[in-house]
Amino acid sequence: MDLDVFVTAHRAEWDRLDLLIRRGRRLTGAEADELVALYQSTATHLSLIQSTAPDPQLVGRLTQLVARARATVTGARRATWRDAATFFVAGFPAAVYRSRHWWIPTAVLSTLVAAIIGWWIGANPDVQSSIAAPDELRAMTRPGGEYETYYSSHPATSFAAQVWTNNARAAALCLTLGAFLCLPVIWILFLNMLNLGVGIGLMASAGRLDTFLGLVLPHGLLELTAVFIAAGAGMRLGWTVIDPGPLSRRAALAQQGRAALGMAIGLAVVLFVSGVIEGFVTPSDLPTWARIGIGIGAEALFLGYVYVLGGRAARAGEHGDLDATDRSAELPIAA
Repeated sequence: MDLDVFVTAHRAEWDRLDLLIRRGRRLTGAEADELVALYQSTATHLSLIQSTAPDPQLVGRLTQLVARARATVTGARRATWRDAATFFVAGFPAAVYRSRHWWIPTAVLSTLVAAIIGWWIGANPDVQSSIAAPDELRAMTRPGGEYETYYSSHPATSFAAQVWTNNARAAALCLTLGAFLCLPVIWILFLNMLNLGVGIGLMASAGRLDTFLGLVLPHGLLELTAVFIAAGAGMRLGWTVIDPGPLSRRAALAQQGRAALGMAIGLAVVLFVSGVIEGFVTPSDLPTWARIGIGIGAEALFLGYVYVLGGRAARAGEHGDLDATDRSAELPIAA
């Protein structure tokens, strides 16, 4: 193909397409039809040039022109408040609900690990002495000690913000690092359960386990649930690397990754609520039963939200992924 002759023959069409694009919404019906026709012909021209005479400068110009024309023809979709409402009413709870077979076992096993670590530390003075000196242990576990003053060591607002940031970071790490065959997620979970188990063991050895649980349960129920959900979703993402199912590995990872990103946003809101409870309720002067009741109430509301709204949305076909119109088409592959 003689490229110069081809350009001379079609330059007027490209210039006309560029002019119509610049006019945007002021097009008449006839001009809109013309724009669609020119867009299709220019896309054909681009394909022909790329396959026979790939001049870099011309290919770059036509690629940009075709992309702008496509955006004009199809229209750029903008996120709205309705999208946000749909996400929190259907997308996020459905994604959490669908991943329950991952995060519920994660929660059970992690809680068991924390309990075993706590029992082991509480029953073995040698292990306790390896954690800290006796004076330091007494300073941590005595009435008014470090375990109790930790929650009131900073102003409630700043403490809640700090807790929220740290927990949201941990949840995001669980979700994103799951693609590395689940191993980083397991490590993050173990560190969290180790810290919890140490607190259980030391306070139990001092005969103050009830005080410790009264401090942890108000915010810890919701906080740990969010961490378990993030870890379960992260491990599900890691398993997708091993077994992508009916989709290609790339498509399956993209689908699970998009859902995980949405869950990170939703869990950030959940952890914000947990941080508020930890900053304002846990160190408050409310009776222990009232503080624990608030924690149980928040946990019950969240689980109801997941199982009622999420279950309903999941049964209706919601996956927590992007809408079909916002993602590229995916074809199943043979097993």
